[in-house]
Amino acid sequence: MLTGTALSLGGCGEDSGSSKSESKTESSESSDSSGGSGGGTPKNAGKVAEGAVLQVFSWDFNTIRESMPDIAAAGFTAVQTSPVNACLEGEDGGMELYGDGKWYYHYQPTDFKIGNYQLGTRDEFKAMCDEAHKYGVSVLVDVIANHTTPELKAVSQDLIDAGGGSFETLFHKNNEKDITDYSDRLQCTTAKMGGLPDINTERPSFQDYFFKYINDCIDCGADGFRYDTAKHIGLPDDPKEDDGFKNDFWDKLKTKTKDYDSKFIYGEVLQGGNDKIVEYVEAIGRTTSSTYGDKIRAAINNSSFNAASVQEYWMDDAPLNIVTWVESHDNYINDGTWHQLDNDKVMLGWAIITARKDGTPLFFSRPYNCTGDNSWGMNRIGAQGDDMYKDARVSAVNFFRAAMKGEDEKLVNPNDDITALIVERGKKGAVVVNSEKELSSGFEINLPDGEYTDRVDGKTVYTVKSGKLTFDKPISENTVVVLYNDGYTEHAAMANVGVAKDTVFKTDGTSIDVTLTLENADEGKYSVDGGEAKAFKNGDKLKIEKPAEGNVVKVELRAENKEKTPTYERVEFTFEDVYQVKKGTKVYFKNTDDEWADDIYIYIYNTKDDENDYWPGEKMKKESDGRYSYTFPRDWNTPLIIFNDGNSDDSVQYPKGKGLVVEPDKTYTAE
Repeated sequence: MLTGTALSLGGCGEDSGSSKSESKTESSESSDSSGGSGGGTPKNAGKVAEGAVLQVFSWDFNTIRESMPDIAAAGFTAVQTSPVNACLEGEDGGMELYGDGKWYYHYQPTDFKIGNYQLGTRDEFKAMCDEAHKYGVSVLVDVIANHTTPELKAVSQDLIDAGGGSFETLFHKNNEKDITDYSDRLQCTTAKMGGLPDINTERPSFQDYFFKYINDCIDCGADGFRYDTAKHIGLPDDPKEDDGFKNDFWDKLKTKTKDYDSKFIYGEVLQGGNDKIVEYVEAIGRTTSSTYGDKIRAAINNSSFNAASVQEYWMDDAPLNIVTWVESHDNYINDGTWHQLDNDKVMLGWAIITARKDGTPLFFSRPYNCTGDNSWGMNRIGAQGDDMYKDARVSAVNFFRAAMKGEDEKLVNPNDDITALIVERGKKGAVVVNSEKELSSGFEINLPDGEYTDRVDGKTVYTVKSGKLTFDKPISENTVVVLYNDGYTEHAAMANVGVAKDTVFKTDGTSIDVTLTLENADEGKYSVDGGEAKAFKNGDKLKIEKPAEGNVVKVELRAENKEKTPTYERVEFTFEDVYQVKKGTKVYFKNTDDEWADDIYIYIYNTKDDENDYWPGEKMKKESDGRYSYTFPRDWNTPLIIFNDGNSDDSVQYPKGKGLVVEPDKTYTAE
């Protein structure tokens, strides 16, 4: 809503303007404990490769640390954080995922040092890693080497010095241009992607500086990394600018990363347009498998699980050292079709990719309380995502995956019905995924005769006799059934705390009424802004009052299940300051910058999605004294204003980011 930059940077990991064939998806790695035999795969990263990764999208370090018992109890063996580097502080430090703040600012590095205003400090990062390791959970860090923020004034002098002492040396010569042809490898690896300045990653002094940051992450406890926009960093045989350097960044990754062989490292390489996927697997060790994710989402939406098609990873001749997903932060935010996948459909896809032998599955944590018509939900950076990651279907398949280590796979459609799929793992276990209609009893399955309790609901008994699976009631639509006995360990259901789905998280009033929710626990505890912990039951009401200072109230919820495993949730409520601007109010703008065009526009908006016009807004009147004026033609509630010269991006606008409060008769001057 704010600027062209907000639109073009909506997915720093996604190629702006790429074809649909490049829309992301991932798949990973062999179940062999060596971490796989292909390419340059590190030999001792098998622990992560054989498990399941939770992408804790925009959770801060303290929230991840507090949630570690939940994460481990759900069967995840690794978490993937958002970028931990110093980053652009937009909207004066606003902490909304999108609005008064942006999730993608942590994908806009200002320096390569640990800690930023969105996720926390270096000490908090280390404490989070320490806590993860207590629970046997590995920590992967999303890292960006390809680019900086486009707000060059925010880039640190240390980073500029590491890049040769100026922006001209920090960035590629081709940085003057935007990528227009992703199949042109010189463009793809040296020009701007999505308006983001392209770092000369081949400069040795930059490499030394960057890998010092990587190794500091490792010293704090990081066990691996995801390299964002990896396709935009050149391979050894790619064309190169004439600057005397070599395309050796990926070679340096192996020689400069501490204990490289023990780290789980993969690169985001979107398939399509001369992606060189085989070479990137060889160079980095692992990559995403974006086409497979496209196919899985299509299969779910179409209720078409043809076994031969679902089995194909679409990786050409690349080794299956890949990370798989149903969705990632980029396709959730940018794809435009994410709302087609409700929770039940996400679970179907997760069951398929996680039950399989190859690939390391990654589960994207959607924003808390998001819905089909509200992708941002609570809309707060730092807090936990939606409770989907604790769903019984997710944890059952995660633990199934661990128990099936080393077992071969076979994908079959029961009775040739492509609306359902069975993932068989040797003769040890099977996962049944059923989509749009009831599945009747009596289909063939490769399990020994005997009785099997569904590990999802913990009670339905299935019988195998003479190679056929029988059950009393049909398997209903949108159902996952997990069957195995050997390797199963009984655990109490996880406790769950939260607030009702219809909760309002932002208001211009003085209070918010909240219904607290509690599952699989007799009693929970809540505290408001760090105050005294008080007991609550499921359905209890809580009135959140507007604070005397500030505008955000933090509520922390805790409980324990029957096995005393703790659960944690943090929810935040925002109270907006309200003011009115009356019809006839006049404001002025004085242009003191030669970069601005002669015509000046004013864009007016508020957080209620009210705006005076589509960007760039309305043209202002040029006065005789050189100022520009605008008279409000109607009343407005809490408007914010941005001055600009009509460009489609934010290169010439004031301010950049969150708009200004309206002060009647004031003359605003661009800083």
